[in-house]
Amino acid sequence: MTIPLPTLRARYELCEDLAHHLTEHCRNIHVDIGVDEQDVLARCQQGLLTPDSGVAHDEAEWIVTRLAELLGWPHPGLSSPSNPHP
Repeated sequence: MTIPLPTLRARYELCEDLAHHLTEHCRNIHVDIGVDEQDVLARCQQGLLTPDSGVAHDEAEWIVTRLAELLGWPHPGLSSPSNPHP
């Protein structure tokens, strides 16, 4: 599916902003409550996959991957520094 460039840019900005917005919240859940990093990311993804979130399935996956990157947490969508993609 092809979408107009302005729409793509707007969706990217929305997803990027959401990932940044969630970083402090997720860090606090991990540190203050002691929830495992992967569980925090999984819970975020579950929330983003609900119809009320306003993001598509692929956008939710991207947001959680970006969130893990911003937090420096391991995630299957990210390559580890010791094993970068070619």
